[in-house]
Amino acid sequence: AIIEHSTSPWSSPVVLVKKKDGTTRFCIDYRRLNQITTKDAFPLPRIDDIYDQLTKATYFTKFDFKAGYFQVPLDKADRPKTAFSTRDGHFQFKVLPQGLTNGPPTFQRIVNQILGPNRWKHVLAYIDDIIIYSQNLNEHLKHIEEVCSLLHEANFKLNVDKCEVARTEILFLGHLIKAGTIKPDQDNIRGLTDTREPTSAEEAFRFVKAAEYYRKFIPKFSTIAAPLHKYSPATLQQQKSNKKLKFELSTEARTAFHQLKKILTTDLILNLPDDALPFKLQTDASGDGIGAVLLQITPNGDRPLAYMSKKLTKTQTNWPTIEQECYAIVQAIENGTNIFVAMNLY
Repeated sequence: AIIEHSTSPWSSPVVLVKKKDGTTRFCIDYRRLNQITTKDAFPLPRIDDIYDQLTKATYFTKFDFKAGYFQVPLDKADRPKTAFSTRDGHFQFKVLPQGLTNGPPTFQRIVNQILGPNRWKHVLAYIDDIIIYSQNLNEHLKHIEEVCSLLHEANFKLNVDKCEVARTEILFLGHLIKAGTIKPDQDNIRGLTDTREPTSAEEAFRFVKAAEYYRKFIPKFSTIAAPLHKYSPATLQQQKSNKKLKFELSTEARTAFHQLKKILTTDLILNLPDDALPFKLQTDASGDGIGAVLLQITPNGDRPLAYMSKKLTKTQTNWPTIEQECYAIVQAIENGTNIFVAMNLY
């Protein structure tokens, strides 16, 4: 059983959330409990580090746990803290529920222990998403069997309907991976390109923050998006302290909005880094911003790995050009540190 009857003095509110398919998800709002919880500092892997491991892989398998959290038993002493009430009574969880602040690090620790030394060799996990990657099919089948054996020993069950096996391209954590390249999931992009023109400051800022997730695919993103960042809550609060504002989308912000939407409709694709090949870093400093592109030098020409851009502050715009260009190099290196470590940078 997932839940049991409870006499706990704790009670977090129930929230019913409608899913995309029209069904309802039963959720518990644990925000107040999370505020007083001692946080588990166990790290989640950097998503970019995961992608970097997939460069030379040609076959991929993705495993999806069957209600993964519910397969983790909860300590009896902690069960009362998860209590909630419905019209049918007062209950508490016997297993790890969704919504607890320490849920993700707890699950990540368990999966890491199960996969053991195989991690970073041919399998990786981001919380409950597992990806197996190999350079050829025979090798891949062995890796799948090995991971399945480890999960079986740990008594973890998979949702077979949502697993994808031995694919040459795969959608993982919002990006499509194929033959050493990476591109955003088109369904996620469509959510942005279908966005109507903002009618409030909140809508304008929400759009630019969502688009920011794909900034490494877009050259000079910071410069393009700058007019929309003026609708950030902090900036608006400063303006409201002087006068009462009525929302009006500026001409510059409107241009930025439509320009970003247009860019997002193009084929945004980058190469994954290969440590066997040299790298090239190109930087640029203009009057109001800096930019950089990290390139891989291949026999077929230079291939882009990532774009970086940053808006200069008012003080920085007064710097001499040479200082702005040096600043661009420093920022580019700091942004690409995970790639540069132990690699040959040109």
